[in-house]
Amino acid sequence: MSNNRKEEIVLATIKLAAEYGLFSVSMSMIAEKVGIKKPSLYKHFASKEEIVEAVYEQIRNQAKENSSTVAIDYSALFQGKDALEILQKMVDGYIHMNRQEQMYDFYKVIYAERSIQPVAARIMAEETERMILATKQLFYAMEVHKKLHFRNADMSAVSFAMTIHGLMEYALDRRALNDKAEDRRLINDYLQWFCEENAIEEGKADIQ
Repeated sequence: MSNNRKEEIVLATIKLAAEYGLFSVSMSMIAEKVGIKKPSLYKHFASKEEIVEAVYEQIRNQAKENSSTVAIDYSALFQGKDALEILQKMVDGYIHMNRQEQMYDFYKVIYAERSIQPVAARIMAEETERMILATKQLFYAMEVHKKLHFRNADMSAVSFAMTIHGLMEYALDRRALNDKAEDRRLINDYLQWFCEENAIEEGKADIQ
């Protein structure tokens, strides 16, 4: 029952956040929405910050499922593709995941509140760290499969992840201004440049 109640609380918070904004939602509002007393709410979550974290995890997991983002078989992913096609596919998947309706709305709130709400800053930092880790794993695999070569794969992954992250934030700003013209052009240009900068010298790549 405890897990079911926690899920009820998370779903109620999502509905309230859609109406009032995530950080305008109080514990009293959540308890009333669920149909329990406020003290009972604290049996499941110690604070609203914990609920916000749970909301983030649920929305992110749902977005991953909707985007078919699963454990990656790099051999299958790399088969018949060059480095640019691989990076485009991975970035497209990440963008698609983050533009699922609930995830996109959640990020708009988190992005706006991160300078004044520690939990919002923590969520943004955690998402960036996840992206850096996933990029490191991708780059290690690309090195092994002779798709690209990096003088320092770890730092290349940090640079790549932070650049893509920044360009996505820029696209979010442009979308807020109803301007989608730059939504993908800069990302595509960056991916093209990145592949050229880290290309394997002719004759050193194994035939895949």
